[in-house]
Amino acid sequence: MADTLLIDLFKQLGSIAVQLAKQEINLLVGVDEEVQKLQGKLGMIKAMLDDAEERHAVKQRTEKLWLEQLQNQYYVMDDILDTWDTARIRAEIEKEEGKPADTNAPAVVKKKVCSFVPSPSCCFNLPLRHDVGHMIRKLNEKLDMVFKDKATYGIDFNRQPDVVERPTTTSFVDVSQIFGRNIYRDDPLKNLLGVGSQEETNSYCVISLVGLGGIGKTTLAQLAYNHPDVQAHFQKRMWICVSDPFDQCNVAKAIIKEVDPRHEPLNDTKLQTLLCKIQDLIKDEKYFLVLDDVWTEDFQKWEPFKIALKNDVHGSRILVTTRKQRAAEVMGSVLTINLKVLSDEDCWSIFSKIAFSNEEQLKYLEDLGRKLAIKCKGLPLAAKTLGSLMQNKRSREQWNKILDSHMWELEDIEKGLLAPLLLSYYELPSTMRRCFSYCAVFAKDYRFSRDQLVLHWIAQGYVESKANMELEDIAEEYFEKLAMRSFFQDFRNDEDNDGKIISCKMHDIVHDFAQFMSKNESFVIDSDKKLEIDCQIARHLHLEISKEMQHLESIYHAKSLRSLFLLSHDMDYEFEMLLSNSFHHFKCLRTLILDCPIKKLPDAVENLIHLRCLFICENVEIEELPETFCNLCNLQTLKIENHRYFKKLPQGMSKQINLRHLIFKDCFDWNDVVFPKGIGKLIGLRTLSHFHIGDKNDREGCKLGELKNLNQLRGTLKIYGMENVVNVDEAHNAQLKDKIHLRGLVLMFEELAFYEREERMENDVKVLTALELPRNLQRLTIWGYQGNTIYPNLPTLGQLPFLEVLDIMGLDKVKKVGDEFLGIEDSKNKKDYGIIFPNLKSLRFSWMSNWEEWIGMGGTGEEEEENDNGIVTNSIIIKIMPRLQSLKIDLCNKLKSLPNYLLTAPSLKNLEISHSPLLRKRYQRGNWHKISHISNITLDGWKWVQ
Repeated sequence: MADTLLIDLFKQLGSIAVQLAKQEINLLVGVDEEVQKLQGKLGMIKAMLDDAEERHAVKQRTEKLWLEQLQNQYYVMDDILDTWDTARIRAEIEKEEGKPADTNAPAVVKKKVCSFVPSPSCCFNLPLRHDVGHMIRKLNEKLDMVFKDKATYGIDFNRQPDVVERPTTTSFVDVSQIFGRNIYRDDPLKNLLGVGSQEETNSYCVISLVGLGGIGKTTLAQLAYNHPDVQAHFQKRMWICVSDPFDQCNVAKAIIKEVDPRHEPLNDTKLQTLLCKIQDLIKDEKYFLVLDDVWTEDFQKWEPFKIALKNDVHGSRILVTTRKQRAAEVMGSVLTINLKVLSDEDCWSIFSKIAFSNEEQLKYLEDLGRKLAIKCKGLPLAAKTLGSLMQNKRSREQWNKILDSHMWELEDIEKGLLAPLLLSYYELPSTMRRCFSYCAVFAKDYRFSRDQLVLHWIAQGYVESKANMELEDIAEEYFEKLAMRSFFQDFRNDEDNDGKIISCKMHDIVHDFAQFMSKNESFVIDSDKKLEIDCQIARHLHLEISKEMQHLESIYHAKSLRSLFLLSHDMDYEFEMLLSNSFHHFKCLRTLILDCPIKKLPDAVENLIHLRCLFICENVEIEELPETFCNLCNLQTLKIENHRYFKKLPQGMSKQINLRHLIFKDCFDWNDVVFPKGIGKLIGLRTLSHFHIGDKNDREGCKLGELKNLNQLRGTLKIYGMENVVNVDEAHNAQLKDKIHLRGLVLMFEELAFYEREERMENDVKVLTALELPRNLQRLTIWGYQGNTIYPNLPTLGQLPFLEVLDIMGLDKVKKVGDEFLGIEDSKNKKDYGIIFPNLKSLRFSWMSNWEEWIGMGGTGEEEEENDNGIVTNSIIIKIMPRLQSLKIDLCNKLKSLPNYLLTAPSLKNLEISHSPLLRKRYQRGNWHKISHISNITLDGWKWVQ
């Protein structure tokens, strides 16, 4: 009997084993199809999340919790797909290198799926197939539960979406309640009442007040509208609250009603009829029109009004308030006033007027009130909102509680301060909302680098690709739009690059708002705070560590982190151990910023298979990256700033085929960094800020020819070790002419020992002659070249159509500069060379200790004949540097004179001569008339301004 039972049991177990085996085999062979299904689900869930936020449909707590669960599963899906993709990329790399395929790398996805017995191709990469198959099955089970909960709790996002209320503004204002706007009050008034050239050509002009929500644009417009001088100056005044959307007919009807309040409402809704009526009503009037709260960036919506509002009376004014710089441009503003924040004292004045009803309360609570006023960070609306909040709170305990709270934790904030910011936030597309919210992980008052912020967004996958557009260009558009919508402030611009924004800050309250919108994802933990925050659900963590902090292990619960900013200036902490542990826990990281004094990057860095962006800051003491780092095949950006320490890139970097940006801090201290062979395989590189050519004794170093296929390079490339190019073919192989996107080039020749100089001189000439410069180059620097003439066979240099900046430095062998500098080979037999250096704006020569003569066209320094069209020589007119604005000569102590074609350049405004005594004496004494027409002259620090 017992034997029979055992036999039956073994039969059942055998049947179960077969069934389990079948399930496992089906799981293995079906994983390709499941991956494809998962990609479709990812897109659908992303659309659901975006739609729920866009419709502002999330109000109940159950809805928020459910969406958080769905968001979590979205991240899990993304990680699974990225794991699969990463293994595929690694398999391709290893196949190309001729190595056995990694058993953890999947085969390329097949459309055909095996039924039961797997084919050899299905058996390939079995361990990964097994793991991914189980992950997808577990994920699907979770998703089923999430959507079951949606049905159970009756969650419905298809109902009518909530609308964020847009307040209607009026022209009425209590002047006694306005503080700190005297400067801005005067500027609009002066331009509203002033008479200038604009009035001679246009019947009206547009003035715009631009700034973030709550900064006081409407208040200033109200002050201007009600000013007695304005009332006396204009025959008609009109106040229109435009808001969004810009309804042309409604705006036209409102203007008609304002011009003639007694006018009967028009039944005709045709825009043509309404605009004709406006023209008729204002034809003989000098009017003042306020268009408050304009959002539209559509030029076509404003164009009909632009025409209809013209009349034969000069001096009318249109005052526009808007949060968007682009809207001001669309309205055709002749003056744009960007409003700044108030002082703390002005905020206190606004706050105290509202919060206190008598002097006794003021004295009792003034110290706390002033601290609350500082918390408003210069935003008038914040001062009003907080003042209103504190009106009925009379105990110091209540005030201290408010003072210790975050702004967004306070009651009534949503109705007051939050609403205007929500309007701006929900007006953004979902991609830009994510980019804005990501800024919450940076510390307050942080100065954002435009270029770095763009790379962070790309690393997080926030930037949606478009056909024929670079991801970086799309992300730049995001930045521009956020900046023009007043989400950023305190801009610094690059004056040498068309005023492009290079950095900015975020107002503290806007930063608070970003944290509020990402409160379940972004966390900032300062060194003086205890680790009491539950980081388990964190996606982005800014962690500043001090030796006093204990139990850092608690952050390891944040296994879903996608960004980690690790900061410390404490030299005693064991950061290598912390990092090594972190790399075992934070395997979902996309962005890692290291700003702590570590001396070695742990080998465990290879665990961060999803990593896209690594920043190594100045404080980091590592000299090289481990070879395991090269296994990060998804890496897009590597930025290294610790120039005092860093010496060597790893040999296997050619495996990082997705690398787009290899950036070193902008300084000249990288001349001894070893670059590996094979870096030329990284054909996707968009930025290679520095490149070092290894010498003949450097077996590991790379050659100039590695640049051959890097034709996607953008920005500026600094090439160190040009003296190591001993084979002229290498210069040809670099194919610089094919780098059509490159805008800046720096060629660095290192000075060698005295006995090598003669050989160097001949070699440098050959190398420089062999280089062919990119046609679109805008900036060129040549340093330390040992030829005795300036690039004798670079005839294309003077013909580069976009070259704006040229710096020549450290050319110790040069004694004389002649026509070869202009690319003219035979000065006695000249032909018409057209315009030489047609776009050059800045020219500088430095550290040329043996330079004695600068000969002009066919003669000595100052002997050319000139006319309005250029230099006349042998009856041939040659235009030279017609756009030159700045000329600098530094440390050229033997140079005697300058050629006339420079001093007579029609647009030359700045001349600077320093540490060049012969040149300085020549023009300071007997030849001052040669340079006196130049607007700004500096001679060894002494400045003359015309």
